[in-house]
Amino acid sequence: MASLAKVLDWFGLGGHDHSSSHGGHNHSHDAAGGHGHTHGVIDPSLTTTERGMWAIKWSFVILAVTAALQLAVVFISGSVALLADTIHNIADATTAIPLWVAFVLARRKPSKTFPYGLGRVEDLAGILIVLIILFSAIIAGYEAINRLIHPQPVTQLGWLTAAGIVGFLGNEVVAVFRIRVGRQMNSAALIADGYHARTDGLTSLAVVLGAFGVWLGYPLADPLVGLLITVAILGIVWQSARAVITRTLDGVEPNVTAEIRHAAEHVPGIARVVEAKARWIGHQLHADVAIAVNDNLTLAAASGITSAVKRELFAHMPTLRTANVMFEPLSGDVVAAPASAGHGHHHAPEPFRFACDLGEGVLEIVNTPEGERMRLTIERHAHGLSVAVVMERPGKDVEILPLAPVPNDHHTFQSAGAPAEPHEFAAELRLAAAGRREALPFRMVEPAGHHD
Repeated sequence: MASLAKVLDWFGLGGHDHSSSHGGHNHSHDAAGGHGHTHGVIDPSLTTTERGMWAIKWSFVILAVTAALQLAVVFISGSVALLADTIHNIADATTAIPLWVAFVLARRKPSKTFPYGLGRVEDLAGILIVLIILFSAIIAGYEAINRLIHPQPVTQLGWLTAAGIVGFLGNEVVAVFRIRVGRQMNSAALIADGYHARTDGLTSLAVVLGAFGVWLGYPLADPLVGLLITVAILGIVWQSARAVITRTLDGVEPNVTAEIRHAAEHVPGIARVVEAKARWIGHQLHADVAIAVNDNLTLAAASGITSAVKRELFAHMPTLRTANVMFEPLSGDVVAAPASAGHGHHHAPEPFRFACDLGEGVLEIVNTPEGERMRLTIERHAHGLSVAVVMERPGKDVEILPLAPVPNDHHTFQSAGAPAEPHEFAAELRLAAAGRREALPFRMVEPAGHHD
């Protein structure tokens, strides 16, 4: 039984627990659902850490070198089975391309033209990769069928066998590498990719089987193996295309919305979760949740529930980028949740929304029981972030207002004192973390007629 367990584990069929626990509740943290092997869809857990990017980079290098060595033997042997396996390995290597595109473009700041950033480029890159793999599969299938109709001798059987073994070893090295790093990162996606690479290694051994068939005097063994590998590639094309198109059409796996509901249900004061929606923009998740609360809820209580819901969502779903909370009183009228307490301050300037490498959130002037305060509600931020607002008014001294984290709420920074009047000024939001600094200019303007 122990030997059988080792064999099952080698193929990835053994049990591995990759879940995390929050407050006694187990959650998979795998917002992408199951991990069937797909190309063109980027798993979020891989792009959120440099370790994941490092693993993908070296996997690409190893598979690219493997495919290059096999391609050289294709030209001297004329084997269509090896051609199909080489195309398969090239397809695996090219999955790194949309990942690198996403990693680079995700760092670009949103603009007026692209207020949500350039995450959708990931979907376009995924579609391109699927089309390339499909085109490659068609070529491999055509060559295999053509060789069945018009047989040609397969030569250099020794080199052909060696190339099949190289393909197996290359995939096995990638498998061990991805599985080991995936377990260190607790990334189910990287572990699943590792087991897929192991299965690809067996596909490469099929090339060796074809060479052995040719050596025994069955020349059609080579194109038949080529056809089998082509069918395997087409299976990957179908699986990948379905995943990419689902993402492009704003589709998510049912467990994603179920996780949103589950997270919101942890928050006291919510009568029920009315609706939960989510969609991917690139490898980042954006969620909308409508909750039913008591009709007599105060603005301060509503703000507290909003913050609590967001805390739960961000804790349960590491890939979450933004969360919008809507309130539905028990009477049934849906209203937008206030971003923070005091957002209804009748002459407060419009909030300043920002997104940069060090964080993303909303800066605003709010009413609190202690008086007006400058508050930053942040959706993501670098570790060890420090915040200050520098304000300039004509004919007055520059005002510097530090913002400190609110106790028990690391997503909120607030000033200890009130900003000076008038609340109309040019300013900079200054962020600093880990030796990096950002100065984001903005202007606050009081609404017309606020003195009336």
